[in-house]
Amino acid sequence: MSDTSIEIRASVELPARREEIELHTADGLTLVGELATPLERPPVATLVTLHPLPTAGGFMDSHIIRKAAARLPALADLAVLRFNTRGTVSPRGASEGSFGEGVAERADVAAAMSFVTERALPHPWLVGWSFGTELALKYGLEHGIDGAILLSPPLHRTTDAELERWQHAAPELVALIPEFDDYLRPTEAAERFASVPKITRIDVTGGKHLWVGESQTRRVLDEIVGVVNPAALPLPTVWPVDAN
Repeated sequence: MSDTSIEIRASVELPARREEIELHTADGLTLVGELATPLERPPVATLVTLHPLPTAGGFMDSHIIRKAAARLPALADLAVLRFNTRGTVSPRGASEGSFGEGVAERADVAAAMSFVTERALPHPWLVGWSFGTELALKYGLEHGIDGAILLSPPLHRTTDAELERWQHAAPELVALIPEFDDYLRPTEAAERFASVPKITRIDVTGGKHLWVGESQTRRVLDEIVGVVNPAALPLPTVWPVDAN
């Protein structure tokens, strides 16, 4: 590492265009969020992130989502859209409405995807974490997505019928299953996802539901980029990247 380089760790935010945005739902709510895009070139793909359960502390700044927005526009030429679902509060502000148990949030996903269309953001992928995976599975196929990436899916709110719809759908489906997950571990995940044999299931040795620590963060971001823009791998661990 040169004297002018920094190690990419938890608090590091790499250069990007960052825009505070608002999303508007069909039922009249305003949701707050942020769009981060590469500084010097158009994005090659778009991550539409869906955060963990807001009643358990999940929001658009949940650490994997925040770090994806902080790093991936610069490291992998990805646009990252993150937002607070209805009734969720973060340092960015509060989204209107109240928690809808994953039902009313259908309109939140639709609002995010409408924004993607309006901005002509390319190749959208839903990236859900925990509760966010339920929204991706339940409503993702209603929109023109390339695929969905599930981080620590609990499969609490997703029905078997909703899962089965993915088997014959065009969008890809990828799931990262932590070895020591609090809700769905690899053996049970294999059973629950049996109706979707086309899924790419990645069992993460040593992984935990919250993906705490830099090594787990890097594993998750590597897997996301490996699906969406594999040409950007391996992701650098220092900035600026040495061109040599």
